[in-house]
Amino acid sequence: MTKLRPTATATATATATATVGPGATTTVPIGAGASGQAAGIRHRRVRSRTGALFVTPYVLFLVFVFAVPMVYTLWISVHRFYFTAPGTHVDSPWVGLSNYRDVFTDPVVGRAFLNIAVFLVINVPLTVILALVLASALNSKIRFRAFFRAAYYLPYITASVALVAVWQFLFGSDGFVNNLLGSHAPDPSWLVNSHLAMPMIAFFVTWKQLGFFVMLYLAALQNVGKELYEAASVDGAGRVRQFFAVTVPGVRPATTLVLIYAIITGANLFSEPYLLTGGGGPDHASTSPVLLMYQKGIEQGHPDFAAALGVVLVAFVLVISLAARKLSERGN
Repeated sequence: MTKLRPTATATATATATATVGPGATTTVPIGAGASGQAAGIRHRRVRSRTGALFVTPYVLFLVFVFAVPMVYTLWISVHRFYFTAPGTHVDSPWVGLSNYRDVFTDPVVGRAFLNIAVFLVINVPLTVILALVLASALNSKIRFRAFFRAAYYLPYITASVALVAVWQFLFGSDGFVNNLLGSHAPDPSWLVNSHLAMPMIAFFVTWKQLGFFVMLYLAALQNVGKELYEAASVDGAGRVRQFFAVTVPGVRPATTLVLIYAIITGANLFSEPYLLTGGGGPDHASTSPVLLMYQKGIEQGHPDFAAALGVVLVAFVLVISLAARKLSERGN
């Protein structure tokens, strides 16, 4: 059995003599281990404080920009609330779930969520597929690669108003596409057609935001080892087989991010239907929940209804995003 007994030394450092075996002993400074452990604890505390210092601005941003408005929205949604001039006080009586009942019984709200469902069904798969295919192409050695990367990213950083002008030039009633199609052009035209308005907005948003998702996939592709492609090539896999066997599994975390971000962006659709179809027309065929919140809360003066609709929208986006995450991670 190992025995530890204190021994006196010429130095101030306390030591211990450990009997290792018959006739063999070793002397270990006791203070050295304790001081090293204390130094490690101090180092971890400094790192924790430094990390907290860097994280604090973002935490404050989340609190004041997201948490506080969300709590205030919840409060408004259960009261009869009106916007008033500064310095004017108007009572806001408690109404419970009355505003939520109005939201769920309003047919325009149901149409708005149906429009968003149509938008997501078109936009999200197109975004994921096109972004991944283009990122894979732009990650290989092709001519003018830098030019194509900039070209795909340019619509994302361009103001929506300018892009809407381009889209209306192409798909307006007297636009370039209708003039090209002649008698085969749809009647009513693309953006004033109750069946085509929302799909056209979905295509527009896909084109506008595609460059951002291509950039995300390009970053993810840098972490896919080239040796995996070389091994697949040695096994006889062609470019298509390598794409599905190596690229798609290798960027699955990025695909989850793209799915969730595309869903959140689509559910918060506002400027596109507001600018492209004149505020959700024709006959609410392109109205989105966020656009309806603006119309009800600002234009019609019912912020309590708009707040309740906002809470319902948050719950809707949360459920859809969690479902998309589960589906994308099922293959892991």
